[in-house]
This record gives sequence, structure tokens and C-alpha cells, in this order.
Amino acid sequence: MNARSGRAALAVLACAGLLAACASADGLLPGSRPADPAALVARDSLAAMPAQPGAWPASDWWKTYGDPQLDALIAQSLAGSPTLAVARARMEQADAHVAAADAASRSTLGVAAGMDRQRYTENGIYPPPIAGATLSSGQLAAGFSHDFDFWGRQRAVLEAALSRARAAAIEGEAAKLSLAAAVVRAYVELDHQYALLEVAEDLLKQREQVRALTESRVGAGLETRVELRQSSSSVFAARTDVAAARERIALMKDELAALAGQGPDRGLAIARPRLGERPSATLPASLPADLLGRRPDILAQRLRVEAAGGDIAAARAGFYPNVDLTAFLGVQSVGLGQLLQGGSRILGAGTAFSLPIFDGGRLRANLAARNADQNLAVEQYNATLVQALREVADQVNGWHWLDVQSGEQRHAQAEAEEAYRLALLRYREGLSSYLTVLSVESQVLAQRRLAADLRARRLAATVGLVRALGGGFQGEPARPSNIDPYRISGVPR
Repeated sequence: MNARSGRAALAVLACAGLLAACASADGLLPGSRPADPAALVARDSLAAMPAQPGAWPASDWWKTYGDPQLDALIAQSLAGSPTLAVARARMEQADAHVAAADAASRSTLGVAAGMDRQRYTENGIYPPPIAGATLSSGQLAAGFSHDFDFWGRQRAVLEAALSRARAAAIEGEAAKLSLAAAVVRAYVELDHQYALLEVAEDLLKQREQVRALTESRVGAGLETRVELRQSSSSVFAARTDVAAARERIALMKDELAALAGQGPDRGLAIARPRLGERPSATLPASLPADLLGRRPDILAQRLRVEAAGGDIAAARAGFYPNVDLTAFLGVQSVGLGQLLQGGSRILGAGTAFSLPIFDGGRLRANLAARNADQNLAVEQYNATLVQALREVADQVNGWHWLDVQSGEQRHAQAEAEEAYRLALLRYREGLSSYLTVLSVESQVLAQRRLAADLRARRLAATVGLVRALGGGFQGEPARPSNIDPYRISGVPR
């Protein structure tokens, strides 16, 4: 073996050693996997409610209540809510990140100009007349650079940014749904408090009538002043209930005004709700599979998983060589008088190659962190999916048992009302005591309040079911990138 062959062999061995020592991503993979919606069996749990194809809520689902005042409150809330302003700011922030990632993936072209004045040393590389002279120098050049991105790093960063932007947009839709549901729930509660006020006012009238009857019986010597005191006390208690109901109404109006992004004076203009009966309840026949694309929170979390997958792809690309191309063209001279002469032109081009070899474990640590981010995003996605199905099942079960309770309550109230009528008649005729009237009256009061409670719960159940089904959300926006993020993240289509 001659000397030249020996040097070549040593060079090959040195290159092999360097490549063997390069940073490696071996063994670093995310461990979590997205759940399959089809594997989450819910058929029997949802059987209590009828199902039909396409029975998803409308985008303006609150209009099924038939109350124009509610429609106006929701329109005002969606237009002026600080919560939605925060969501819009997040969307703008995500769009800005997309623009930055897109710009980083493109070639750059720029122009640079500079001028300086200096005295040149007499003992340097420049001969006279430059040596020892004080001269101005200038440069004007255009520069070009391009990252070939052979391993798709910039493409992965851009796709991750796009997924986050779509997630932010969909989270904005989720915020709208949450706000509309909060307004309807508060409005239903306002209607509930008005119903309780009506019960309290009716009770006050009844007790005033009973007190008048008791006064006449005391005058006739049929009752003592003890019964009269009891009757008067019950009237004052009823007035207290009326005042408490009015207080709760005022508080609910304040809450609605705040949800609309307005001051408390807006609540003063809110009249008593005129809600119709609850809409009929029907489940979509495609549950649970289509819930994936109908719940904005699920879809947003899935996009977060995709974004984490893009981050992993970008982190993996950092382990591979990077090649950049640079070029420049312009003029340069010592002495500004010659700057634009043909002899002052400059021209150059070059490439830069980089490969990580020893980095102290930084690349592996970064990739491990990105894997952990995706594991977290996947587990949050799985939890969101399971929670969504639970919410649907909860609403179905609640709806069914509310029907059962309402039926039994109607019978109980009818019996209590009749018992009260008979007790009052017997008291008027002197056949029963005032204590009997009070005892039966308490049962009537409980049933009237329960009727108001059940009606409010039935109306609130419609809100819960609509929210559980996605509130009219129509699905994922179009994907502007030509990269398939599902392939990156492993999320099922």
C-alpha cells in the first residue's frame, strides 16, 4: 500500500467514525395512540331516545325556543363578548405564526448598502496610493439564500402552524357554543325564577285570604288569637318569599347583561321570558362515529395532536444534514467615485453544509420533549372524546328520567291541590283546624315549586343535549396544505 492509498483509507475511516458518532434519534417514538370512536360502544346507553339520520342541531338552535328576546340577547353576546374577543385574538396570533412559518420556508432576496470612511495603514496589504490615505468605501449588493429543506423540517413546522391555526379557529367556534349555551341556561333560569315568583305571589294571595277568613272566625268566637297570629306570620313569610324571588330575578338579569358584554342597566330592559315548550328530542343515527367531526372541542384537540406530530417531524429533521445556497451580486469600491464603474462589480455564490455530530444530547432531548407533547395531546384527545360521549349519554338519561318525574309530579300536584281545596272548605265550615290547612298547604307549595323546577330542568336539558351534540358545528375547515397531517400524527381520519 502506497502513501496515497494509506491517506485515502484513513480519510474513509475518519468519515465513517464521524458519521457513526452523529446524533441519532433511534429509540425515540411517541407512545400514546388516539382512541377509535367506533370502539367506544354507546348503543344501549343511548337507546332511551329515538334516533334518526341527520338529526344534528341547527347552527341557530336557540331559535327553537321561540323567544325573540332570547335571540336578541344571543346576537348581542356573540357580537360583544370579551370571551370571544380573546378567542379572536388567539386566532390572529395563530395566523401570524403560520405566516412566519411560511416565510421561513421560502427563499429570501434582499438588498444591502453600506459606506464607511477610514485611514488605511501604510503597512498593510494595500499599496499606495491607498496605503496611508483616508478614503471612503461603499458597497451595494443584492443577496439570495435558499434552504433546500431536503428532510422536510420547514414543511413540518409550517404544517404544525397550520394545524394550530385551524385548532384556534375551531376553538373560537367552541367558545361561541359555550357562550350561547351559557346565555340560554341563564335565560332559562330567569324564566324559572319568574315561575317561582308566580308561585310565591299565588301563595301570598291564598294566605291573605286565609288570614281574612281567620279574622272572621276569631270575631265569631270560632278561633283564638293564636290561629290569627299564625295566619299573620304565614303572610309575612310569603312576602319574604316574594322579595327573595325578586332578588334572584334581578341577579339573573345582571348575569345576562354581563354575558352580553353590557353593563347592568342592560338587564333592566329584560322582560319576563316567553319560552315555548321544549323542542322534541332526537339523536342523530350516526353516533358516536360522526361526533368526532361535530364537536368543536374534539376536532380542535385532534388538530393539536396533528400539530404535535409536525413538531416531531421537525425535531427529527434536525438530526440530518442541512444544505443552504447563498449568492450575491453588486458593486464595491474603495473611493465612492468608482462605485458604479464596471470594474467595481462583485459576484459570488456558495453552499453551506452542516451535520450535527456531538451536541451534548440537545437534539435527543428536544425530540423526547416533542414526543411527550404529542403523548399529552393524544391523551387529552382521548379524554375529550370519552367525555363527549359521556355528556351525550348523561343528557339522554336525564331527559328520560325527567319525563318520568314530570308525569309523577303532575299526579302528585293534582292530588295536593284537591286536598288543599277540601281542607280549606272544611276549615271554612269549622270541620277542621288551621293546622290542617297549613299542613296541606305546605304540600301544595312543594308541588308547585317542583313543577317549576322540573320545567326549568327540561328546558335546560335541551341546552345540554344541543351542546353535547356540538351545537350545529359543521365540521373541519378545508386543509390548505398539501401535507397529510394524519400520516404525521397517526390520528384516524
